[in-house]
Amino acid sequence: MEFLCKNSFSSTYLPFNMATIDLHVNGKKHQVAVDPNTPLLWVLRDHIGLAGTKYGCGVAQCGACTVHLDGEAMRSCVLPVSAAADKKITTIEGLSEHGEHPVQKAWLEHDVAQCGYCQSGQIMQAAALLKNNANPTDEEIETAMQGNICRCGTYTRIKAAIKTAASLG
Repeated sequence: MEFLCKNSFSSTYLPFNMATIDLHVNGKKHQVAVDPNTPLLWVLRDHIGLAGTKYGCGVAQCGACTVHLDGEAMRSCVLPVSAAADKKITTIEGLSEHGEHPVQKAWLEHDVAQCGYCQSGQIMQAAALLKNNANPTDEEIETAMQGNICRCGTYTRIKAAIKTAASLG
């Protein structure tokens, strides 16, 4: 049996476990009617249509789902959408309009991607690192990126690309 409740924001009725949540994604406002415990990843992909953020493990261990929440790298596969309400969310689609972010340029220069599946999460993690540390050491890069898994093993190129992106500023 499905219970319905009246949403306080509108005259529509929603299933009992649903809520209307306001999100700010890539500079645009979105209002979604979802269970507040739904992982942000699925709201981004299934409700807003931004498929660049990937599902990898579902337990925040691989980094494929990395997005920025108020400028900090977060794993969206375990983050309840309610925790992201009214915060600034940036996905790979919003990092730069035409791929002109220094990390994206460096990724291409170093031909980092092989299969490409992890790359949006890797790029988002690297961009967050460089926002907080404009000139990281090898050790700082390794520490910041250790939660992002690349099944193809392009870690050497990832590190080189981050160093190049740091020099691009």
